[in-house]
Amino acid sequence: MKNLRQLILLTLACLPAACASSPPTETPGIGSPTPGGWTAPGEVDDGAPSTDPGWWKTFGDGGLNTAIEECLGNNHDLRIAAVRVDRAEAQAISSGADRLPVLRLQADGAKSQRNFIGFPIPGTNGIPRNRFSNYGAALNLSWEIDVWGRLRSAKAASLADQEAALADLHGARLSLVGQTCKAWFAALEATRQEELAAATVENYQASEKQVRERYERGLRSPLDLRLARANLATAEDNLESTRIRKDGALRQLEILLGRYPAAALEAASALPQIPGKVPAGLPSELLSRRPDMLSLERRLASQRARLRQAKVSLLPRISLSSSTGTSTNELRDIVNQDFSVWSLAANLLQPIFQGGRLLAGIDLADANLREALETYAKGALRAFAEVETTLALENFLARREAALSRAVEQSQSARDLAEDRYARGLDGIITLLSAQRDAFRSESQLLQVQRLRLDARVDLHLALGGGFSPSREEDVTVTSNETP
Repeated sequence: MKNLRQLILLTLACLPAACASSPPTETPGIGSPTPGGWTAPGEVDDGAPSTDPGWWKTFGDGGLNTAIEECLGNNHDLRIAAVRVDRAEAQAISSGADRLPVLRLQADGAKSQRNFIGFPIPGTNGIPRNRFSNYGAALNLSWEIDVWGRLRSAKAASLADQEAALADLHGARLSLVGQTCKAWFAALEATRQEELAAATVENYQASEKQVRERYERGLRSPLDLRLARANLATAEDNLESTRIRKDGALRQLEILLGRYPAAALEAASALPQIPGKVPAGLPSELLSRRPDMLSLERRLASQRARLRQAKVSLLPRISLSSSTGTSTNELRDIVNQDFSVWSLAANLLQPIFQGGRLLAGIDLADANLREALETYAKGALRAFAEVETTLALENFLARREAALSRAVEQSQSARDLAEDRYARGLDGIITLLSAQRDAFRSESQLLQVQRLRLDARVDLHLALGGGFSPSREEDVTVTSNETP
């Protein structure tokens, strides 16, 4: 029992050395200076962005809130991202197992018989035989001492990969919420466009009826009637086009929600108002707020750790092995310490020649690290561009909406005036039809721009990290203190 206790104490002494943590977070340079503020035109709120993960609630649309909750619970893309996190966690545990001592319990038993043919022994009948029995039980320990940190680097790389997968999950959730918001707004706009197209058809039907009655009384020419009917047919065609867009928008939204795409979702017909300004913070703070950039940084840290692992693979490996147990020819003596056996060994393995495999492994790890660094720099520039572009787009779209609002007001007044003057015989059919088309076109464009402004606000939330914060409870930093 003394040997067993010593073996157990040796195992427990090894466990603290097997603890590992992920590489520290580093923000590498990207080769381009970062300005002190955003350069996009328009007013920008430099306040710190909100870390509220429910940023979509600022639109004040209860239907949107319900849709997003359903989407987060049922979407298959999000479930795939969650499975990848589980896979990365399993890989990290598997990688860390090499740093821990391996303890095995072994039990065996054997019986054998020998025949002594050709060796007569006095006093025996037939062929003499001899039977042997052997029983054993042993507790074996083996452990590679990670003197140079090769296994520790491998474990750190796996933990960084796990953190990257978790950041990807946050990014997938953020992207999914953004897609749902845009699909919801597209469905609302399509519904509103359908209502506008239907109202336009009714208006054109009334005009066609008026022209037809005047034609039948000989007050208008056949040209007026044909132009009115052509205008009505065009409006009916446009109505069907809006129904096609609405049908597609509803089916796309249902797919995001995890529903069967039956275009059966009931959507409101009013687009929400644009919320107040979103605090954009400073460019220097952006990279630490976006989950995609955290994922790239963690993959960069993983490649650094793998390069260290490749370099120390050139150094010797030291390992220990120990065993204690019993060996006897009687099963009842298997726990008898009088039959105990034990062993203790150490070995050192120094690679000398492997055909350049280890040196090539260093070159490969170095190339992967340089690629990860360039990928990070590319991602950082893309992140800055997304914020700058969206801030500028919000400014441009706000001015477009203001101009179109004035156009709608004037074109509606012009349409009403043209209809009145045509009814009194003061203007011709061309003026009337032109005024009607202009009124419809400006109202339709206003709806489109209002939806584009909502999409731009969603894009701004996404570009700023969308309420993602690695300091919340679902922290993506992973520290491992494992047991075998």
